[in-house]
Amino acid sequence: MRASWAPVFAVGLGLCVVESAGALPTFFFGENLAPGGTVSGAPLAARTAFLSNLVGVGTENFESFAQGTNLPLGIQFPGSSGNITANLTGGGGGSLTEIRTSPGLGRFATSGTHYLNIALGDGFTLDFSAPISAFGFYGTDIGDFSGQLLLHLENGSTLDVIVPHTVNAPDGSLLFWGFIDSMNSYTHIDFTNTSGSDSFGYDDMTIGTQEQIVPTVPEPGTIALLGLGLGVGAFKRLRRWRAH
Repeated sequence: MRASWAPVFAVGLGLCVVESAGALPTFFFGENLAPGGTVSGAPLAARTAFLSNLVGVGTENFESFAQGTNLPLGIQFPGSSGNITANLTGGGGGSLTEIRTSPGLGRFATSGTHYLNIALGDGFTLDFSAPISAFGFYGTDIGDFSGQLLLHLENGSTLDVIVPHTVNAPDGSLLFWGFIDSMNSYTHIDFTNTSGSDSFGYDDMTIGTQEQIVPTVPEPGTIALLGLGLGVGAFKRLRRWRAH
C-alpha cells in the first residue's frame, strides 16, 4: 500500500512536525537558510523533537571513515536495537562522491568533522540489516540549484516522500528531516534529487526500531472517551456536532 501525506508548516519558523492520522508516519522537518556553517534554529529543534520520541537510537556520523572514502560504505548505527548496519550504495560521481572533512561550497559536517558528500545530483540507497521504523538526517546545501529531494522507502509497503525544503535556496542551507512510523517498518531507502548539476552534504543519520518508539500517551479527555468505548474518531464527530 502506498502512503501519502500533506505537510503543515509553522509559518516563519521553518519548523514542521506533522502528526498524521491513521497509519501514516509522523514527520519532522526544520530548515535554516542561513546557518553560517553551524547547527541551529529550526533544524536543531526538529531533530530534538524527533529524538524525544525515541529511546536508545543509533547514529552514523561518518567519523570512522577516512577523508576521500568512496561509496559503497558499510555504515553502522551503534545503540540501535541489535546494532543495525546498512549498505550505502550509489553515487555515480566517482571521487566527487566521498567522505569529506573540509567544508566547501555550502556543505559541512553537522557533528565532528566528517560528512557524506554526494556529487552532481547523484542518488544513493540505504539497505538495512533489519527493519527500521524511524529515520532522520541533516542535509546541507540542498535545493540551491532548483533540485527537489525525494525519498522512497519500502519493505512490503512503500512510502514516497517529497522533502519540503526551499527550492532555489541560498548556498549553505541546513535542514533536518525525519519520520517515525509506529505501524510500518522499512529496510530500503532511495535518495534522489531532481537536480543533476548540484552536490549535497549529509550527516548524522539516525535510526530507530519499533521497540525504540516512545509510546504516545492519549490526552486525559481521550482516555475517558476510550473508557466509554467511543475513541478519538467519535470524539471528533461529537465536537463537530456540538459546534452546530
